[in-house]
Amino acid sequence: MKIERLTENKIRIILKQDDFKDKSIDVKTIMTKPSISQNFFLELLKQAKKEIGFDTDGYKLLIEGFSSSNDTMVFTITKYTKKEDTKIKKRPLVRKKTSQFPTSDFATFIFNTFDDFCSFCSNLNISTYKLASSSLYLYNNKYYLVLKNINVQNKSLQKFYNHLSEFGILYSTNYIFENKLKEYGKCIIKTNAINKTIKYFA
Repeated sequence: MKIERLTENKIRIILKQDDFKDKSIDVKTIMTKPSISQNFFLELLKQAKKEIGFDTDGYKLLIEGFSSSNDTMVFTITKYTKKEDTKIKKRPLVRKKTSQFPTSDFATFIFNTFDDFCSFCSNLNISTYKLASSSLYLYNNKYYLVLKNINVQNKSLQKFYNHLSEFGILYSTNYIFENKLKEYGKCIIKTNAINKTIKYFA
């Protein structure tokens, strides 16, 4: 299990199947049985408070979950004050995404910081150019990795996605969103974003 602080009020928790060895639950149980997942989340919050001082007492929580594969689960937990809560009262307390990584040849992933993107790239092989063409955009203080012409037949693709899930989250598989990034965002690296980051930053 990996717990990391994204902001003062937001953390990310990455769970592998091995993290469930001492519990009678797994990723599927977390996604389908709220009564069991509630107790499990309480355990996670206790651990987060112990490890990084993330105290949620007296706060409203937004828990977003994403299943990146059969053995990896990524949770983003945000805490809100009462004033902030009025701005999100129409949003669900828990939002779960059960979809796997895309099987199409296009996808956009979001990273909270450029450092997160560099960390993702740092452990990749330069040969990732064989997997997809890539561009990096800055939009609303977040970094968006656009992958096009994804080689869905490549045997390393699932491993690539699993590694990606530790640092970023699938945002869209719609080509239209790329047009929005081009119009309103700032292009940081136009082509070969992953390979250039490996070469110059990672």
